[in-house]
Amino acid sequence: MSKYSSEIEGIKALNQAYHDIRNEISKVIVGQDEVIKFVLVSIFSNGHCLLMGVPGLAKTLLVQTVSRVLDLSFHRIQFTPDLMPSDIVGSEILGEDRTFKFIKGPVFANIILADEINRTPPKTQAALLEAMQEKSVTAAGITHQLPKPFFVLATQNPIEQEGTYPLPEAQLDRFMFNVHLTYPSFAEELAIVKNTTGTQVQELNKIITAADISAFQQLVRNIPVADNVLEYAVKLVAKTRPQTDLSAEIVNRYISWGAGPRASQYLVIGAKCHAAIQGKFSPDIEDVQAVATTILRHRLVKNYKAEADGISIEHIIKQVL
Repeated sequence: MSKYSSEIEGIKALNQAYHDIRNEISKVIVGQDEVIKFVLVSIFSNGHCLLMGVPGLAKTLLVQTVSRVLDLSFHRIQFTPDLMPSDIVGSEILGEDRTFKFIKGPVFANIILADEINRTPPKTQAALLEAMQEKSVTAAGITHQLPKPFFVLATQNPIEQEGTYPLPEAQLDRFMFNVHLTYPSFAEELAIVKNTTGTQVQELNKIITAADISAFQQLVRNIPVADNVLEYAVKLVAKTRPQTDLSAEIVNRYISWGAGPRASQYLVIGAKCHAAIQGKFSPDIEDVQAVATTILRHRLVKNYKAEADGISIEHIIKQVL
């Protein structure tokens, strides 16, 4: 935090950087404003993001564009049924001098795009777990630190479920946000087709560096939160747990498992960052509500009654809010 003489100056710098990044990304990505916002909030909050959407909605292009604008290293890992853990983290090989040396895998980058993460078996999915939680990987008993900042953006195709391996709850919980991409509007699709069917290539400017991002992540952590906002966030998560003192009626009826304490932590950090990118010096309850659906969506498990009645997770979260 030594980079800024005061917290006020830091928040103004973050607010300005956020708008500059948005403007630069909009040269390539048309629409998807909410998606871009949550991707940037998760980066500045030092979290990871899961993108759900049908093919062709520019998920991969969005991540590549973000990495170019943020001046960060970027690797894409295409998850397939035959992908091995060593294909992600790297492996030891015997060198010419008859000693083993570690060859780094694609996980050693600032931004990792885990494309179609549910296409690979649990053993390989688990290779990402340590990287996401500890920001390090272990090979042959030696721990290797990953570059900072480190951010995983995973994609899933919700339509084609044949030959997929659903992510276990423990891994889903590692993702700060679960963001759903929707089809563009008619005007947006018209702009996309105009921009992408010619020969023009957009030149992107690098807005901030890895050091700036680390400073902003520290800044977000230092933002003060009022007690009533903290209590609101924790109570909101408690309401999603069935058969407890605080659980909501709709939760008792339709939810098997509610969100854990990590959801409360992410709600507060997400609200801090959501406030900061808008130039506010402290989050309020509206900031918690703004990030609640994307944080809780993948942490609640519906029961058979919800499936039978056609009740969506989003509807339940809306009622709890």
